[in-house]
Amino acid sequence: MPPPGRRHKPRDDVAKQAGRTVRASLSTRRGHPAAGHAPGRVRIVGGSWKRTPIEVADLAGLRPTPDRVRETVFNWLGQDLTGRRCLDAFAGAGALGFEAASRGAAEVVMVERDRRLAANLAQTAQRLDADQVVRVIAADAVAWMARAAPGSFDVVFLDPPFDSALAAPALAAALALVADRGLVYVEGPEEPVAPPGWALLRSGRAGAVRFGLIGRAGEAVRG
Repeated sequence: MPPPGRRHKPRDDVAKQAGRTVRASLSTRRGHPAAGHAPGRVRIVGGSWKRTPIEVADLAGLRPTPDRVRETVFNWLGQDLTGRRCLDAFAGAGALGFEAASRGAAEVVMVERDRRLAANLAQTAQRLDADQVVRVIAADAVAWMARAAPGSFDVVFLDPPFDSALAAPALAAALALVADRGLVYVEGPEEPVAPPGWALLRSGRAGAVRFGLIGRAGEAVRG
């Protein structure tokens, strides 16, 4: 069942982004070190849609953030995201974004370059009656973030293609988007590194995957 107050008529929220796409920035979560194909589905681990399955396309290298990593991250964030504005860049299957929406986020923007995956995200949002909260944008993640308004989000989730060179430009673009006391979640093969003026507030490891929360230096995680 969707959370109260989110029922409405389904609509197609896949926005077509005009302008030139940066071809190098493939916005799917590809290249995680596990072998084989992506699982057919993952489950939301908490909130109003706990245990609800999310379909995962059979696309080589597509790897949603694992359940235990998501559970850790949302423990860091305090479980309840009521009122927060979230961005799931490189959304892929949308595991992080739908997890945030399940936990009360006021707005979740999912940016995904692959149009098949973007369509799947929109269909999942409609199935959950979440399309007033979740907005799916078919666009290059780094290019879209570079054009977005500063301070637009309270939490930004970054899980770029695993072995790409996108971590640094994606983080630079994301940091410009976070509001006061905002946080950026980063996932990849290396421990996240915070630039000057920012701090790695939490970090963890699951196999070959390193992940962490980055916030402004001197600010605590708002849980």
